[in-house]
Amino acid sequence: MIAHLRGTLIEKHPNQAVVEAGGVGYDVVIPVSTFSSLPERGAEVRLHVYTHVREDALLLFGFLTRDEKSLFEKLISVSGIGPKLAVTVLSGLPAAEVAAAVRAGQTDRLVRIPGVGKKTAERIVLELRDKIPALPGEAPSAAGLPGGPAGPVERDVLSALVNLGCNPSAAEAAVRKAKAAGVPVEFEPLFRKAMELIR
Repeated sequence: MIAHLRGTLIEKHPNQAVVEAGGVGYDVVIPVSTFSSLPERGAEVRLHVYTHVREDALLLFGFLTRDEKSLFEKLISVSGIGPKLAVTVLSGLPAAEVAAAVRAGQTDRLVRIPGVGKKTAERIVLELRDKIPALPGEAPSAAGLPGGPAGPVERDVLSALVNLGCNPSAAEAAVRKAKAAGVPVEFEPLFRKAMELIR
């Protein structure tokens, strides 16, 4: 099984990275937190990888930090949570905030993530509350200037929201509201604020 991948970053999108190693391009599903920390295309990248094998597919899930991979593995151990929903959870909140919400039993923070209902949030807290250690991390910034027309950052945010199952028109409205609220036009803060506003 593939556990670690080092190579050249060929492509990057909000939920996907393609890494070339040894002449082979590996398509890796990534959370938003990993996307926002990736280097530019053409640079070397190292990802901690979880290999998920299904009857019809072999999928790679990549993370920049061991903490994120560890939290992902704990999330998929919860009944009813598959790898894609686990990536959605890690995209909806930074890993440190997911860990803090689970340890504090704050299901209200988890249900703000698209695809996570009340019962799922309660299951996550019930099954993981005593298994997740505190993770290092910072809360995202929420200050900045209102933006103008949609540019590449806004398009990446919209793409990430739609890939996570959000309605495209609701996603566009949430991005506009986030910019109007003064969030900087940078991928991670804009994405996080739009996620809050979409529900």
